[in-house]
Amino acid sequence: MDPPRPNSETSTPVLPRARLGQPASCMENSFLPRSARTDAELQPRIDGCTVLGVKRASPASRAADPAACRRADRARMVEVHLIQRGIRDTRVLDALANVPREDFVSDELAECAYDDAPLPIGDGQTISQPYIVAFTAEALCLDGTERVLEVGTGCGYGAAILGRLSREVFTIERVKGLAESARERLARLGHLNVHVTCGDGSLGLPKSAPYDAISVAAGGPRPPPALLAQLTIGGRLVMPTGPIRGQTLVRVTRTGVETYREEPLVKVRFVPLIGAEGFPAGDDSTDE
Repeated sequence: MDPPRPNSETSTPVLPRARLGQPASCMENSFLPRSARTDAELQPRIDGCTVLGVKRASPASRAADPAACRRADRARMVEVHLIQRGIRDTRVLDALANVPREDFVSDELAECAYDDAPLPIGDGQTISQPYIVAFTAEALCLDGTERVLEVGTGCGYGAAILGRLSREVFTIERVKGLAESARERLARLGHLNVHVTCGDGSLGLPKSAPYDAISVAAGGPRPPPALLAQLTIGGRLVMPTGPIRGQTLVRVTRTGVETYREEPLVKVRFVPLIGAEGFPAGDDSTDE
């Protein structure tokens, strides 16, 4: 029997929006467009070049030692966009500090890899901004022993982060080309505990269930019953739910065989979850 839709409960978000000092507007796979950021979040421009306020090395320095400059960009990203905005889990911070985001975007976008913004990866999909990746991982409460399901592999960056935080990751992507390139990239980069499958992510991956945690990188109308059924007792699912222009990132915890607790976390905007238990492809309701 499919589990019932979890009852929504009023609860305090894991990282309340007010603490971050941010308005509620947001964008795909992210929280805020640049134009909506408050003055307090933006640092002065230095040498005429910033990564959303983070100082970059000069062009000459970057040309002389690009690898060192990317490491410095990554460290500044962790400090300014994660720590200063409330991410506290040291394992999450360590994962984002040690997985090069530039390895998951095109060469043309490598210079933008540490912008705190989503970037296009093809087929109408995006790589989520670093902050949303960190926020989601922290909300999953991983200690390194878990088997995790990720829905929406994309380029594989989120799976690589989850792979550093858990024992084993199963990730599913509906776009064949993205799944194939992510599988090759993750293997080449040494993320050997991550397994990529092409299929309908809204139905999960029953053959490898159950999972201690499920991360969904696309917004659906509600938590899919198929995914809830694949959680262990005590397992957590984190995903965006609601219409595209009014999504809320929620955490659903399985508290019993047929009981669940749902917590709203923060307002977001993600690309739609397409599938049998998501939005139909081309359904106008995804734009409401």
